Amino acid sequence: MIVCSCNVLSDDDIRAAVAESDDAVRHAKQVYGCLGCSAECGRCARTIKTIIDEALGPCAKSCCSGCPHSHTVAANDETAESAQFALAAC
Repeated sequence: MIVCSCNVLSDDDIRAAVAESDDAVRHAKQVYGCLGCSAECGRCARTIKTIIDEALGPCAKSCCSGCPHSHTVAANDETAESAQFALAAC
């Protein structure tokens, strides 16, 4: 099924981009980058997000350590967020 008519992307294209990516693909913009195109009208973004979540399965909400979809930036974000709260408390 064609999901993005502007770039003629199918649901299979999106699933393949998620499966083949070395990085954790979580957003439509990342899918576009993997497929070498960019968003045009944006009407497909919600559908692409739904397909990404389905493709990642249980990892869609949060990944455990060691999962191939886990993203090291998320751990760094938590550390940075903790540091901001610590600075605010001073």
